[in-house]
Amino acid sequence: MTRPVPLIHQRELFVSKFIEKVKREIAYYKALIAHPETPGPARWLVGGALAYLLSPVDLIPDWIPILGWLDDLLIVPGLIYVALMIIPPSVKEECREKTANPMAKGGGAEEKFD
Repeated sequence: MTRPVPLIHQRELFVSKFIEKVKREIAYYKALIAHPETPGPARWLVGGALAYLLSPVDLIPDWIPILGWLDDLLIVPGLIYVALMIIPPSVKEECREKTANPMAKGGGAEEKFD
């Protein structure tokens, strides 16, 4: 008979999967920025979104309840959405494939594009 997995291990597994997904998405956006066929405005939008997300400076400080987090939840996805609308589908597919499983392909976001 199998024993149930303790809740603490389930939580650790969830967190580790979440962190891996975030790393994969950041690698994807870095690959989009590095791709030679990505339009300039899209590079600026994706780069700006990543910089804003990682920056300690916000338009609305995080210590203001709800509004402080709301700007992060609206600005970053909004910039990414607009950038993804500008980038050609073939570029998005190529970058997604290159970053989907970087260990198996021996590359990732740092891989050079032809």
